Amino acid sequence: MQTERYIAAADLGSSKVALCVAKIDGEETNVIYYKEEPSDGVQYSRVVHPRRVAVPLQKLVQDAEAELNIKIRQLVVGLPRYELRQVVATARVDRSDPESLITREEVNSLKASAVETYPMEDAVREEIYGAVAQSFSADEDFAGVSEMDIVGVTADKIDGNFKLYIGARKPVSNLDIMFNGMGLAIARKIFAPDAVASAALTETERINGVALVEIGAGVTSLSIYRGKVLRHFSSIPFGGWSITNDIALECGFDERLAENIKLAFGACMQTKLQSLSDKILQINDEETGSYEQLTINHLSEIITARSKEIIEAILYNLQDSGYADNIRSGIVLTGGGANLINFSLLLRDMSGYKVRIGFPRRQAFSAFGCSDIFETGAGTAVGMVLEARRDVRLNCAEDQGMPAEEDAQAVETAPSELFPPTGGGVIVPPAGGIKTQPEGNIVTWLGRTSKKAEAAAKKAFEKTLGNLFDDMN
Repeated sequence: MQTERYIAAADLGSSKVALCVAKIDGEETNVIYYKEEPSDGVQYSRVVHPRRVAVPLQKLVQDAEAELNIKIRQLVVGLPRYELRQVVATARVDRSDPESLITREEVNSLKASAVETYPMEDAVREEIYGAVAQSFSADEDFAGVSEMDIVGVTADKIDGNFKLYIGARKPVSNLDIMFNGMGLAIARKIFAPDAVASAALTETERINGVALVEIGAGVTSLSIYRGKVLRHFSSIPFGGWSITNDIALECGFDERLAENIKLAFGACMQTKLQSLSDKILQINDEETGSYEQLTINHLSEIITARSKEIIEAILYNLQDSGYADNIRSGIVLTGGGANLINFSLLLRDMSGYKVRIGFPRRQAFSAFGCSDIFETGAGTAVGMVLEARRDVRLNCAEDQGMPAEEDAQAVETAPSELFPPTGGGVIVPPAGGIKTQPEGNIVTWLGRTSKKAEAAAKKAFEKTLGNLFDDMN
């Protein structure tokens, strides 16, 4: 099998379209291309105008092909982040051989089949964006335990507790329409929150409990990890653009000027700016010959007011998740909006948690000639590359002049590659579904989990995690 291959990922955001290309050689991941173009046609992380979004993406693809002397056949792309329903439910499989030991393949089969067979309320308009196995139970002896603990025991049945994230089908359909029009295949659709976590979070943070806050242009999202598993995801429909719009409306500027002023001079907490707050910006209008003045202090007041609203919404969702007291590693702030001066300080002061900026982790990959790849705004693109590289058969491009080794269609992922050995990954149904259910074992959905049952499963898991910490100590 060829060890050297390419992974190409497209981040379709409200303010920018980014393309990241990495060369994978065995265990080595080297990012060899990363560039951004202004975005048009994306609202709240959803593609609403496929033709407009395709223009900058096509430009990036052509530029990457010319610069790297490759032909890109397919791209990894992220699913929308906004307006997702979170459903908690339990699936059961009655084992054909109760006296045999439960294998990892058997647990993987339950996870895959559960996603494939979940009874959607409105399958015409909605689909599953991602599913995360929270805990497992085997008969009465093992209740609410991790995937690691359920493997190797005997049981008549296995119960899996899942959180499913369900979103609208149309934005996903628009992705297919756009890529078909470009003559490219979609190699993989990835649930974006887990991709960002791959780029920005350490393994220790995921184990101990952490809140990952990604501030994009149109959407701010909250992902909570504990025990290496995504426990909660939510999003709000405002981010960096809301701050830009406030500046534009308050000062009478157009959006482009307001964005440039925000990037160059924007900051939260005017009391922290010291003498800078006394500075005055003079904005000249070359068309009319007039000018306007704006103090840094007033600019900061505008930015701080909207930033507080964003943070209040984040903290409301954090409290609503039920994990506010279980994030030992605090908050990791990422996304383009994380670069706003003093925003992390404001978040720390308002929340009481320790806060750090989540740049893409240099330990996870190497890069040459792509300085922007280590900025917070590149986290989604980098994360999608890191997630997609797990599929050893996936190759998005080939060297120019060389015969294609694979058809330019999305690669169907083998079940063993969907679920990493460590477990806890997000399950996204590939095109055509996953046919992995063992003969004789039938997955049965027991319905949505009640709040009481969910709390009991969470308590059992926390006890298991607490024992793990005790053993470490």
